[in-house]
Amino acid sequence: MTLTAPGTGARLAAPGTTVPFVPSTPLTGTTPHSSGRVTFPEGFLWGTATAAYQIEGAGAEDGRGESIWDVFCRIPGAVVHGDDGMVACDHYHRYREDVALMSRLHLGAYRFSTSWARVMPDGRTVNPKGLDFYSRLVDELLEADILPWLTLYHWDLPQALEEAGGWPARDTAYRFADYAVTMHEALGDRVTTWATLNEPYCSAFLGYTAGVHAPGRTSPELGLAAAHHLMLGHGLAVDALRARDPEATLGLTLNCTVSDPVDPTNPADVDAARRDDAMFNRVFLDPIFRGAYPQDLLDDVAHLNFADHVRPGDLEVISTPIDALGVNYYHGGAIAATPQSGERPDGTAGPEGERPADPSAPARDLRSPNPVPEGVHAHSRGLPLTDMGWEVQPEGLTRLLTRLQQDYTGPRGTSLVITENGAAFPDVVEADGSIDDQDRLDYIDRHLRAVRDAMDAGADVRGYFAWSLMDNFEWALGYTKRFGITRVDYATQERTVKASGHWYAGVARDNAVPARD
Repeated sequence: MTLTAPGTGARLAAPGTTVPFVPSTPLTGTTPHSSGRVTFPEGFLWGTATAAYQIEGAGAEDGRGESIWDVFCRIPGAVVHGDDGMVACDHYHRYREDVALMSRLHLGAYRFSTSWARVMPDGRTVNPKGLDFYSRLVDELLEADILPWLTLYHWDLPQALEEAGGWPARDTAYRFADYAVTMHEALGDRVTTWATLNEPYCSAFLGYTAGVHAPGRTSPELGLAAAHHLMLGHGLAVDALRARDPEATLGLTLNCTVSDPVDPTNPADVDAARRDDAMFNRVFLDPIFRGAYPQDLLDDVAHLNFADHVRPGDLEVISTPIDALGVNYYHGGAIAATPQSGERPDGTAGPEGERPADPSAPARDLRSPNPVPEGVHAHSRGLPLTDMGWEVQPEGLTRLLTRLQQDYTGPRGTSLVITENGAAFPDVVEADGSIDDQDRLDYIDRHLRAVRDAMDAGADVRGYFAWSLMDNFEWALGYTKRFGITRVDYATQERTVKASGHWYAGVARDNAVPARD
């Protein structure tokens, strides 16, 4: 894959290197792919995704250390029903069964994360038994002709590193690069596709600013410091992996949104959407692809001393070329300068601002994930909702992918992959044990059509990973939300493929979405 040269990264924000926010218009009406059979190019990658803490279990086995999520789950009121990931889906013991399930679903790839706390319990010292688990998993995948798509970090920082400062501390970025090298030393002879981070937005701003995710801190300054050091860790890891294997496919995964002003004729709403876009999308996209932070974002957070964390040379490291950008998309957002009736006082009703809804849980101090939330408010548009309360907005994915292609990935020769897309719904188990989840099936169907629309518009999308392979631990919401195309009975660990899973297996087999009825 041919890549252009990186930006110089010499300054925090250089003229001509950042992409300004320009509102786009929601797509309406039908498209060429709204209802008929939709085919995808030969070699298009079909997979599903999971994360270590959400499925593995074996929380105290074979030398695994504590992660920030183990500790967070013990905080009263932090997780609905006090749930944790100590058992989860017991994937640690059932990985062979789960790989066989993937094979039956005709999947060509499996996106999973490795647990830093399992591999290096203190964040520094290698645990051979932890490495051996992932070696066995990779071998099982390859035996089944399934591509391992390995993510190094999906939010489970070793607690020992959190106690040393966590992601707000610069040293964590260097420890992350060491961890990346350790994983490559163990698996680099068999794993060719590596992602550094999953959703640094959530790690930084849900974990260190909003308090709704581990480690549960509520500081705008810490969230911004964490965001930069996550980016630095990403760049250091890419640099180290590239030196070890120039032919590897390297990248990271960002959760992106489409920030639309509620009233595009109202300058205040347009500016609120700009600010939301800056703190959700461009804070990560610009340094990776442009070698600079957006000037408007730097202006917005100047009083929070963000620039103090950015040292000479950092942006050169962060903008090290990548091969693939993973895109996680669940919904867009309508943003206004004024609140909508019913918004929570802490502003957590906005995009990805998930929080426990258990009325029996002790109250906790929470805040908006946006470090500068004043005058940025998410509004409902009356669209259908998933069980997470997220609006179903497939056309937003089309606009997002075309924007990424035009402004970021295209000029750098970087491909796009949908690394997460899916929906939680309140599944009903029928008397015969089947789950006819037509709502989830319809969600995935419509978003795949949106992906194809973006590809027709020029977006270089190479694959799609449904979230998730199976129901699992849904972070602060515990086991109350189900995203899987396979149901997990948490009492028995029995797996049952849902209607959406059978349908998706057909899509993967045929490399095509069937016509809608």
